[in-house]
This record gives sequence, structure tokens and C-alpha cells, in this order.
Amino acid sequence: MITPLYIIPARGGSKGIPGKNIKPLCGRPLIAYTIEVAKECATDDNHIILSTDSEEIAQVGRALDLKVDYMRPAELATDKSGSREVILDAMDWAEKNGIKYDCVVLLQPTSPMRTAEDIKECLNLYSDNIDMVVSVTEAVTNPYYNCFETDVESGFLHISKGDGKLSRRQDAPPAWEYNGAVYVINPKSIRAHALGEFEKRVPFAMPKERSIDIDTPTDWIVAEALIEQTNHRNHPL
Repeated sequence: MITPLYIIPARGGSKGIPGKNIKPLCGRPLIAYTIEVAKECATDDNHIILSTDSEEIAQVGRALDLKVDYMRPAELATDKSGSREVILDAMDWAEKNGIKYDCVVLLQPTSPMRTAEDIKECLNLYSDNIDMVVSVTEAVTNPYYNCFETDVESGFLHISKGDGKLSRRQDAPPAWEYNGAVYVINPKSIRAHALGEFEKRVPFAMPKERSIDIDTPTDWIVAEALIEQTNHRNHPL
């Protein structure tokens, strides 16, 4: 039985959608969706770290019955701060405070459709001889079918991979993209390498309808529609 450390990164600044992390989404702060699933999965609140530089976000976390003792340093709260540095700082704080864990679960607040079951499925795929389990969804473009590159010399387009002769998407090898919902990370791996340098990455596939990653106002509108549709389906009149 592994013991995860859940890290929820939520800095105060957001250019695309101001105040995004605590803006109400279908009547609840965006961050509430992630805190709720973390609480469903964690053994106790000590193993959930809300990584924020914003006292306002911290207060919203506390109002959602989450203990918020850690505050992210200001130098790690700019739009140029890397995920690895943010994770390592939270890991160091946990260890200094006697919190023991076997893996790190990064849960970004911008994925409100992810469920506790998604997290548990990712944890089931994790072992300490891999670098990371990461949630993915089928890529919109497939490098064997409809993803093209520009030839440096001629300027013409050519297929990214393969010979370009496939006439049906379903004949192409599946292509995946990170959906931003769940990252189960080996602590030894992230202390040694950047996330993009991991060689042993295990995918966990999620459907498109639960893979919304809110980055723009349009994403917000789509997320609201999906949540309202889900709520209506689960609680019909």
C-alpha cells in the first residue's frame, strides 16, 4: 500500500482568466473540484499540500476544510516558474515536517472533470521502477494521419510520421497527449530529472469529456457546459 503526497499547485497570478483558481465554476470555486477529489483519495489532510503564494487562495482552501500550513515562496510563483521547482519545494517542506510518502500526485486545479477514480486508477499503475504515470487523452492530431510539418528546403508540407498514405484515421497508430489531470511521480526521478526527461512514463487514458484543461475563457465555457450536463444527468428533474 503506497502513501502518496498530493500537491495542488495554485498560484495567485493568472493572465488568461484573472483569479482563475478561485473563480466560481457552476457555483463553486474552481479549486474546490480538485481539493474534493484529493480528500477522497488521501489518507489524511497532512498528505495534501495546497501550493500557493496567495493568502486569498489559502483562505478558500481553509474554507473548504483543508489545512493550509505551507505557502509557496514568491520566487516560485511567477509565470516563468517551472513545475519541477514547485514540486520539489513542496516535497522538501513535507519532509522537513515529518510527512512520509512514497510518490507525488500532482493535481492541477484546471482539470475539474477528473474524478477520484481516475486518480486511484493511476495509482494502481504506479510502481517505484518507473518515473511517472500520467493521464492522457487521444490527441486531436495524429502524426501518421493529419499532423504535418513544413519541409525546410521546399516549404511544402509533409506528414510528420510514416509515408502519408493512410486514408482512415483508425488505421493509424494511436497518438496521445497529456490532459493535465493526474501525474503520479516517482520522488527519486523528479529529484534527478526534469519532467520532460523522464524515460519510463506509463499512460492512463481518459475520455475527452473528462479531459478539459482550463486555460482560456473558451475552455471555461466548455467546462461549465460539461459540468452542468453531468449534473443534470446525475440528478434529473
